[in-house]
Amino acid sequence: MRLTVIGTGYLGAVHAVCMADIGHDVLGVDVDAEKIKALAEGRAPFYEPGFDDLLTRALASGRLRFTTNLRDAAAHGEVHFLCVGTPQRKDGGAADLHHVDAVVDGLAPHLTARCLVVGKSTVPVGTTSRLTDRIAGLVPTGVRAEVAWNPEFLREGFAIEDTLRPDRLVVGVTSPNADATLRSLYAPILAAGVPYISTDPNTAELVKVAANSFLATKISFINAMAEVCDAAGADVVTLAEAIGHDTRIGRRFLRAGLGFGGGCLPKDIRAFAARAHELGVGPAVAFLLQVDEINQRQRTRTVALARRMVGGTLTGRRVAVLGATFKPNSDDVRDSPALAVASSLHQEGADVRVHDPVGAKNARLAHPQLHCGSDLLAACQGADIVLHLTEWDQYGEVDPAELARVVDEPLLIDARNALPHDEWRAAGWTVRALGRPTPSDRLPSAHAVELLRTTITSQTGQTHRTPAGRP
Repeated sequence: MRLTVIGTGYLGAVHAVCMADIGHDVLGVDVDAEKIKALAEGRAPFYEPGFDDLLTRALASGRLRFTTNLRDAAAHGEVHFLCVGTPQRKDGGAADLHHVDAVVDGLAPHLTARCLVVGKSTVPVGTTSRLTDRIAGLVPTGVRAEVAWNPEFLREGFAIEDTLRPDRLVVGVTSPNADATLRSLYAPILAAGVPYISTDPNTAELVKVAANSFLATKISFINAMAEVCDAAGADVVTLAEAIGHDTRIGRRFLRAGLGFGGGCLPKDIRAFAARAHELGVGPAVAFLLQVDEINQRQRTRTVALARRMVGGTLTGRRVAVLGATFKPNSDDVRDSPALAVASSLHQEGADVRVHDPVGAKNARLAHPQLHCGSDLLAACQGADIVLHLTEWDQYGEVDPAELARVVDEPLLIDARNALPHDEWRAAGWTVRALGRPTPSDRLPSAHAVELLRTTITSQTGQTHRTPAGRP
């Protein structure tokens, strides 16, 4: 099948190479000539495991080409995928759809045959209906262009797997012909037993924002519990493990820490809340504002903990930050919690050195005031405190004893609750994490121990003795 993929950012480029890989004739389209040139030469504009090899293979097959010309796209495609960004508007939380509208306005007048326009971007409910009317007013007389919505559910770092072997495919269509076209297009994927959910466009549009809202809520819930645990002296990791055994709750997304970021979850929940308000049902999703607030508060709590650990002021302190990207296995630094914390530390007068395995370049571009590099020991040299902010696997493999030799003070904040704390403490580090008590906090107080001894004595008539050094 002849496909065009319009917008070759993270979503579009991955979708284009995967569709070519399963046998379709794909034309990728973007207004960014430099990006198109790089892709056509086999150079990936971002880091994603497995993408480089798939791009090379797709180009070599002859089934993948790139252009900046929407007229060429209109002539090529039986199905046109819209994969452009829908960022948050600068004047509020709503989604900015001007990229989507611009593609439709540029494509529709050049269409010459019946085709299907399929949105994959995350959009407010009602977008398919609005674009259907918009396209109808722009296509030449006698040309029919139907609009459908097929939301993506990619996880950065697992995008190839999520495209070729997704846990479900959701399509929002208005005719049997559109449904049949998409079933045929995805036939190689569906053959593996992937669930296929065909519904109306409004429901399909809502599925994506509902899924992201649920995930964000689960993350913020456990982070709210971490805040309660800090106040009560409880352990959020044990709490999460215990409630996660309940199959109604599950264990995934229950790791307390610095919270979520990136180019999707934060702006998507804000856009969902804004759209619900437009529809007159804002109170139904008002909890998402609290979800967002809890998520942002994790960043300020991490900065406050760092400030306390270095004696009350960050001015003049050297801080090593492990991680710049919003999540591991990606070079994406959009709305990165790690960089938000690093920037706040810098604003309070700290000398901040940021390390990231693949995201240092993007971090420098986004925050030129920070020292960002890919040499871990250099970033930690002379540090008064180390903050673990992005859970790259290599940080879990660091030798804490070796790192202790290059820092000035062996102080660690594990803001992702992902490092082996006992190993770090054994190497001389003072370790703190959100929602985790210190080892001394876990021990009963002297008063509680004496009360327990008195109770045992009164009940048995015998004095209870414990080994030296243990309560």
